[in-house]
Amino acid sequence: MRVLFTTWAWPSHLYPLVPPAWALRAAGHGVLVASQPGLLSEIVRTGLPAASVGHDVDAVEMVRGYLLPSETVQGGAAPRTGKGPRAMQMFLAHAESMADDLVALARQWRPDLVVSEPTAFAGPVAAAAVGVPSARLLYGTDLMLRARPLLPELLAPLAARYGVTELDPFGVATIDPLPVSLQVPADYRRLPVRYVPYNGPGPRPAPLPDHDRPRVCVTWGHTMAKLDPARFLAGQVLAALHGTGVELVAAVSADQRPLLGALPPDVRVVVDTPLDHVLPHCDLVVAHGGAGTVLTSLHHGLPLLMLPQLPDHAGHAARVVAAGAGEVLARDDATPEAIRDEVDRLLKDGPERAAARRLQQEMHRQPTPAALAAGLETLVRQLS
Repeated sequence: MRVLFTTWAWPSHLYPLVPPAWALRAAGHGVLVASQPGLLSEIVRTGLPAASVGHDVDAVEMVRGYLLPSETVQGGAAPRTGKGPRAMQMFLAHAESMADDLVALARQWRPDLVVSEPTAFAGPVAAAAVGVPSARLLYGTDLMLRARPLLPELLAPLAARYGVTELDPFGVATIDPLPVSLQVPADYRRLPVRYVPYNGPGPRPAPLPDHDRPRVCVTWGHTMAKLDPARFLAGQVLAALHGTGVELVAAVSADQRPLLGALPPDVRVVVDTPLDHVLPHCDLVVAHGGAGTVLTSLHHGLPLLMLPQLPDHAGHAARVVAAGAGEVLARDDATPEAIRDEVDRLLKDGPERAAARRLQQEMHRQPTPAALAAGLETLVRQLS
């Protein structure tokens, strides 16, 4: 069996594809991961076979279009509204940039299945164009479910370019790495899989030493600093928590390190280290609410305090709060005092910590990526 994976050029959308792709490869199946040129080197670093398709789109500027709703687009265009249709237009722009090359690649490589992350619409278009099934692999809460009725019309002109008259962007199945308690109700065929953290390549650092004080990890993903350094709040959180008796660990990239500013000597900073290597030694995570951070934290049974700023961050954070495994502070409410109060409460052995451990147990009961690989092989055989 050959499986073509695809995503547009956003590392956090690539990372959830890596463990299932490697499981398929380890089972002897052919795997190829395709994205825009800007992600090619990151795919290569995963060790998976990689292909470059289409051209890069300025995703950072497009995300700013719904992150900063009060600003006006350069040139005097309409104000940024922050509503879903603007995000849909961004996803469509990525699909249009990739589709020609992805269809040509699929015709040449001849996959049996195309697997895409849920916002990479070029994937199901290419699958339909070459007559093979497609599936989605969620990277977090299924935030595209509400947009499902809009997608066929949105993608119809692109699909028609390749002779496709009927397109189901959700494909034949949705691969879901979330524990049941975080899933949204849906009527599609769901293939559960255990979440295996992959937060990018990097060596395992020396383990953090044993600690007799609560240890809090502060991390802010990779997106917010690119969009607007003023919205990279890790430094403000560290400043708020310093002197409260907790041990602080900041997990950041090399590009983000200068944004933290001057830090007290007792704040430990780990740079370009996969979060999965840091969290086993921590008691709480304070973060932005990104899907990878949320799921990696829950994989280690840690509750979260989240300060979401993007719509998808708010969606992931809302599911965590609904499951009882964390708390949310809106940016305007995230005063130093409020941050300190919430951290103090969440560090206690209370309901949020118990809920995070229940979610951890749910995650570990999910089928492994190896079992998913066998299930996908059966699915493709049934559909052929």
